[in-house]
Amino acid sequence: MDFDSAARDGNKRVFNRLGGAADKIQKVCYYWRSGNCNRNPCSFLHSELQPPPSINGISSKRPHWPAEDQSFSRPTSMSRRPDPNLRLASNTWGRNRGAASATVPRRTQDKVCHYWLAGNCSYGDKCRYLHSWFLSDCFTSLTQLEGHHKVISGIALPSGSDKLYSGSKDHSVRVWDCQTGQCAAVINVGGEIGCMMSEGPWLFVGIPNLVKAWNTQTVSELSLSGPVGQVHALVVGNEMLFAGTQDGKILAWKFDAASNCFQPAAALQGHSQAVVSLVVGADRLYSGSMDHTIRVWDLETLQCIQTLTDHTSVVMSVLCWDQFLLSCSLDKTIKVWAATESGNLEVTYTHNEENGVLTLCGVHDAQAKPVLMCSCNDNTVQFYDLPSFSERGKIFSREEVRAIQVGPGGLFFTGDGTGELRVWKWATEPPNQPQ
Repeated sequence: MDFDSAARDGNKRVFNRLGGAADKIQKVCYYWRSGNCNRNPCSFLHSELQPPPSINGISSKRPHWPAEDQSFSRPTSMSRRPDPNLRLASNTWGRNRGAASATVPRRTQDKVCHYWLAGNCSYGDKCRYLHSWFLSDCFTSLTQLEGHHKVISGIALPSGSDKLYSGSKDHSVRVWDCQTGQCAAVINVGGEIGCMMSEGPWLFVGIPNLVKAWNTQTVSELSLSGPVGQVHALVVGNEMLFAGTQDGKILAWKFDAASNCFQPAAALQGHSQAVVSLVVGADRLYSGSMDHTIRVWDLETLQCIQTLTDHTSVVMSVLCWDQFLLSCSLDKTIKVWAATESGNLEVTYTHNEENGVLTLCGVHDAQAKPVLMCSCNDNTVQFYDLPSFSERGKIFSREEVRAIQVGPGGLFFTGDGTGELRVWKWATEPPNQPQ
């Protein structure tokens, strides 16, 4: 994936190790805590950070995953279909950001120790930086699945399967047993995997110039030709499979049950550069591109009905959530779009990050509260309550997290640039509110 244009826009690390801006850290003044700070003004905080909620009985370590009472079924993620039960008024975005639901534990630093990440911090418990993969009391880490040695670009849970699938730029799909956490199979697909998704029993994998499809129930395999260059994004809508490709096209196939194959249906043209993100909501297909635009397509006519141009860099991810469209970009913003009376989408709220944003994933937590997970190119995943964007926590990794997938029973999964696949779980009890 060519991100030279993104680098010229000031983004230094996406997929090919381009780097983002340094994380701005909030620090509590050490001398203020000791009662003898003589600086006025002081560049550090003269107040404690948000005190942490605590969860009784939730351990940070689990012997295995999932729990014995869990079984895999269709994930309940917001990324594909609007949720009719979720109603967020457009004028509430970004409000009440100091609400008590923010759950960042009290620390003098909220930055992870890079020496600890490398396994050689000499300060141990006396280190002023975090020695943890995450900062939150709302979820916990269950385990790490090891095997990939390059970027994990897709994670999928096919319906009716007891297996977790992960795809990587190391040319392989790994199949994980959900009861034992062990790798059950490794499939070499013959090319770098740009994306992966599942729909029903089908698993789809995008590689250069090809989309591979497996039916996990019948074990049949199909190859869908037509793409030019890498396939970066896949989505299903209106009984069609759509693929965003390197040459800026969106190819569509329709499944033919009689011949048990996918027939080419259309080629949607309009983007001038690679299509890197796709999502379907209601009767619309939304595509984000390296040309900095989002195009809105009518699923019935397959015609482009609007082009959104508010982003100033690559549109990395698009997410449909109820009546809203959320998008993120290397321009360091997350934008919330809503339809006007004319039916066109306009930005109703812009959330700014310190770094470029790579991936969005929406989910309800264990208390059915809407949460947005967004991966940034400073090697973190940020968690926000919606619609307030109050902070819920943070995940740290050695390299950028490129894939996030929601599972059943409060599980979710992250895959990063080093090939680490981690399993997480939402806390089953609400955290205590700060006093």
